[in-house]
Amino acid sequence: MLKLEHLAWELPDGEGIIKDVDLTVQDGKLIVVTGPNGGGKTTLAKLIAGLETPSKGRIAFDGKDITKMDVTERAQNGIAYAFQQPVRFKGLTVRDILELAAGGSLDESELCGLLGKVGLCASEYMNRELTAALSGGEIKRIEIATVLARKGKLSIFDEPEAGIDLWSFSRLVETFEDLRRQGSGTLLVISHQERILSIADEIVVIADGKVRAAGPREEILPTLLADEKAAICPLGREDVSI
Repeated sequence: MLKLEHLAWELPDGEGIIKDVDLTVQDGKLIVVTGPNGGGKTTLAKLIAGLETPSKGRIAFDGKDITKMDVTERAQNGIAYAFQQPVRFKGLTVRDILELAAGGSLDESELCGLLGKVGLCASEYMNRELTAALSGGEIKRIEIATVLARKGKLSIFDEPEAGIDLWSFSRLVETFEDLRRQGSGTLLVISHQERILSIADEIVVIADGKVRAAGPREEILPTLLADEKAAICPLGREDVSI
């Protein structure tokens, strides 16, 4: 279980980006975080992953206080993160990065399974270097595959649909559905895409650095679809358990 208590984060000039967020995420759920651009979604994900340190508040994971842990320590505790804009690693191949993520060697069938889930052919990609020769969409899909290889307790995906084609997006949605059915840990996905929202167990709406709404998909999604302005939801529930 992930629990955020009075979480806040500010820019150096004192501007608040995340403002007193209280949120509990139960194990084994597919959670989609949505809301207007600039509302704090990516910052919240980075705080959970350990890429940013909160100005105030507490983060607990599996009953352990991880607030002061760095990104490596959180990864060791089962938290995996896929960047919105993936980094490239010159000199490493796709096989290398997937095996690093998995913590050991992978045979061709395992590589094929991981890359196939993100719409890539293992025989074409596993020996390619992670350089500028790969397109933005290709490197994005490879990074998502590394998160899948980690088999984390909590996997965070920041706008996984960005930069990938329609076919690969459809395959990615199927992968999220498969992971949920298989009970492959908790999935936290930041997305505006209706198709991803439609497969969520729970939806969290973040606006102006606060949780504006959170609850079962059946309750939250109709309000979002009814009015696209509902990304800034008037419900105003800031202390919620999902």
